[in-house]
Amino acid sequence: MNNYELMVIFTPVLSEDEYKAAQKKYESFVKDNEGEVIGTKPWGLKSLAYPIAKKTTGLYWVMEYKAPSSFNEKLKIQLLRDDNVMRHMFTVLDKYAVEYNTRKRSGVQYSETEKAGA
Repeated sequence: MNNYELMVIFTPVLSEDEYKAAQKKYESFVKDNEGEVIGTKPWGLKSLAYPIAKKTTGLYWVMEYKAPSSFNEKLKIQLLRDDNVMRHMFTVLDKYAVEYNTRKRSGVQYSETEKAGA
């Protein structure tokens, strides 16, 4: 099982209920395929750096999860089939990123020396 982070940009025309339903859909997809959702963070409506399909904003959502490496291809197919998804990006998390995300979720503040990497 590897640690991953998935960032999805949904189309901005979704209602609040549709946005939450889309999040639940992908969370349950991970769980149904022997994965484990560690945390999610809906960022909400943000401006895009450049227009995508003539849209200048998007609904951002980030999910951290654990899954077998073969799972990402299945998830990618589901994301590409979904008309509400404008873009997505997978990131493999190393042990330092996992530790950072865990500390951030628990509300631990970093000191200046830790931020500087000393």
